[in-house]
Amino acid sequence: MKILILPGDDIGPEIMKPTQKALIKLNDKFALGMEFEEKTIGFKALETEGTTLPDHVLESAKSADGVVLGPIGTFKYPPQEAGGINISAALRMSLDLYANIRPSFTRPGVASVASQMDLVIVRENTEGFYADRTMFAGTGEFMPTEDLAMSLRKITRQGSRRIAVAAFDLARTRRKKVTIVHKANVLKVTDGLFLSVAREVANDYPDVAVDDVIVDAMAALLIRRPESFDVIVATNMFGDILSDEAAELSGGLGLGGSINASAERAIAQAAHGSAPDIAGQGIANPAALMSSAAMLMGWLAQKNGSNALAQASESFVQAIDTALANPANQTPDLGGAGSTESFGDAVVAEINR
Repeated sequence: MKILILPGDDIGPEIMKPTQKALIKLNDKFALGMEFEEKTIGFKALETEGTTLPDHVLESAKSADGVVLGPIGTFKYPPQEAGGINISAALRMSLDLYANIRPSFTRPGVASVASQMDLVIVRENTEGFYADRTMFAGTGEFMPTEDLAMSLRKITRQGSRRIAVAAFDLARTRRKKVTIVHKANVLKVTDGLFLSVAREVANDYPDVAVDDVIVDAMAALLIRRPESFDVIVATNMFGDILSDEAAELSGGLGLGGSINASAERAIAQAAHGSAPDIAGQGIANPAALMSSAAMLMGWLAQKNGSNALAQASESFVQAIDTALANPANQTPDLGGAGSTESFGDAVVAEINR
């Protein structure tokens, strides 16, 4: 089983190191047979190969059983014609990773705005308002004149249906409730299509409760009563924004794990950015990337019917939660004085128990 490691930019290599260390320990402990391959992407690849995502890296991602992707500094990349490829978008589109799964939950010992929360946001990943995902050629964002900027949004029946199915399938493994988030009162055609398709899918899941909420109301309700939500399904940009809000409510973006998945492939990727302001200081929280890697193992376990992978994923999650519960391990973003390395070591120590 090949796992491709892509450290990324800024804090990426720092938080990838303890994540990979934990994966190696789990591989040995549970005899998983994982083989790790590391490739350079981002600014380092731009310097040496003229592009942030070389073709051979993309081919390795396509052939890997799973990928662990570190944070990337997309905002500072040069234009695409100068080699600045948006790595996240390119991987999601090339591998058709249409589902971004982002859980957020409160943990014992971790200070949080929400007193109780355990939800998952299922975000469509390949269309919506994102300009680099709306056109066959070119982008959906353009300027007809120097004083006029325009953007196109793409919502398809197929894209809406498959993300809704992913949400309802997930809800069946949890508390059996799905909330559809939309803005169909204003975006009557695009969100109207998304909402109607999601409701059609709901008819195939009579055992799952369903409701729908307008996105601005949802932003407020996540603060007021986050404990009332189970699985939330949303279009690309709405899901992106709401999942960051949910992560903050649970304790911070440093806890925001996620995977990008299709039926055949998955990539582990923390929900947060590359944090150039703290790069090199050794204080970045690796919990989000570690949690993402644990989710990837769980996804691989389900795909392959592997009890060993399922046990390893559960062990990883428990080790992260136990380490987070100890204030001595918490990194500065959580109010502690721990370091990236010390937190990683604490997680590995828990795995060893």
